[in-house]
Amino acid sequence: MSKTTLKEIVDAVESVANEKGIDKEIIFEALEAALASATRKRLGEEMDVRASINRKSGDYEVFQRWKVFADDSRELETPDRELRLEDALDVDPKAVVGGYVEVPLEGEGFGRIDAQTAKQVIVQKVREAERSQVVDAYLDRVGTLVSGIVKRVDRNGTYVDLGQNAEAFIPREHMIPREPIRTQDRVKAFLKEVRSEIRGPQIFLSRTAPEFLIELFKLEVPEVGQGLIQILGAARDPGARAKIAVRSTDSRIDPVGACVGMRGSRVQAVSNEIAGERVDIIPFEDNPAQFVINAMQPAEVTSIVVDEDQHSMEIAVAEEKLSQAIGRGGQNIRLASELTGWKLNIMSEAQADEKSEAETRVLLDVFKNALDVDEDVAAILVGEGFSTIEEIAYVPTNELLAIEEFDDEIVRELRNRARDVLLTQAIATEESQDGTPSQDLLTLDGMTDELAAALAARGVCTREDLAEQATEDLDGVGGLDEATAGKLIMAARAHWFTDGASA
Repeated sequence: MSKTTLKEIVDAVESVANEKGIDKEIIFEALEAALASATRKRLGEEMDVRASINRKSGDYEVFQRWKVFADDSRELETPDRELRLEDALDVDPKAVVGGYVEVPLEGEGFGRIDAQTAKQVIVQKVREAERSQVVDAYLDRVGTLVSGIVKRVDRNGTYVDLGQNAEAFIPREHMIPREPIRTQDRVKAFLKEVRSEIRGPQIFLSRTAPEFLIELFKLEVPEVGQGLIQILGAARDPGARAKIAVRSTDSRIDPVGACVGMRGSRVQAVSNEIAGERVDIIPFEDNPAQFVINAMQPAEVTSIVVDEDQHSMEIAVAEEKLSQAIGRGGQNIRLASELTGWKLNIMSEAQADEKSEAETRVLLDVFKNALDVDEDVAAILVGEGFSTIEEIAYVPTNELLAIEEFDDEIVRELRNRARDVLLTQAIATEESQDGTPSQDLLTLDGMTDELAAALAARGVCTREDLAEQATEDLDGVGGLDEATAGKLIMAARAHWFTDGASA
């Protein structure tokens, strides 16, 4: 490359730096690296070469250099790149260990191929700088809404031009199903991730994320942007239906009405952006049960039972409303579950009543047999909301005395019996802590050694342990299915109905 040619490239540096908004020093350093690389190719790849370009005139110098090591060093491996101090001092009297000494290289100018190499390195550095700018510009915008023009669509997804040399990608799985997106369409999307990769900055967008729906409402509903209304969650079946939970921080503002807008204008604008997806706006409630009832809209819930231990709720609706509550393909119940974070089981009122009666019957039998009481006493305990022996043993005495049918003597006897039962169970548990199934479990009708061992590994070591299980507790243990688990549990409870006398 002649110095005239190099000067032309240096002039181009000014133009490229201004056009791309890139620091000129980055391009000059790339050019120096290219000159050094071209020199090594001509004179020897083992050489360590440094090039220096005058930033104003374009004049350049090329040097061969060596790293300086102590005279007694054993680290020297490459003579073309390394010198001992005594030899380095012959090159430069100011040489120091750890530094470099260098001599200028003179020779023929650089050729056309060398010039092409320099240009390629410059182009690469410019691209790297542009990528860095894109990453810096969008990294802080992750989690926000962006918009751009569709450049192309293929089977993998959609490529979107965001402007300023930034291109984003919407993977097919993050596109709304059956949405007609075409080249040159302007689209909005949720900025999900930015990654800097060898092939360039990768900006990933999503139109199916629940956060996209939330960001659209922030755009359409000023009260959300102002903090007067909070959107506390969203659940979507992209392109079909969605639910969002809203709450007002100002008692004078109706959060649902504000999000719907005059004649539905705001929610309709959001729906139009997401291919006609229907959006249910749900008022948030601190009470989980009421929140779930709201989330089941438009279905009306007639009763609800909360199981905090399993973080689940059982919901009953009128028989004729059951299909509406479930929704097409289970859509309504699934979205309500995602929105509230609770596992929801839905059934008709008749099924709920039947299940409640069965559970009540089992609880009556537990109290009758464990506490050795008659059905009337057991029914009173169930009716007052007692569901475990522990509650009877340790609930404050005044709560039991508040029951109209109980006096001091009955309460004292019930508590003593309940504590005796718990003590017996504790002893049995302690004896079975080694994980060995008891003899009464092994001899149970329908039991096998393998199944007993699997149950014992789960802490179910005795027949009494098994009797206190529910079918869902044994789901999958030892390959048990629900029907077989139910039969084994009932077999374990059989002695409850035959042993003991009523009191």
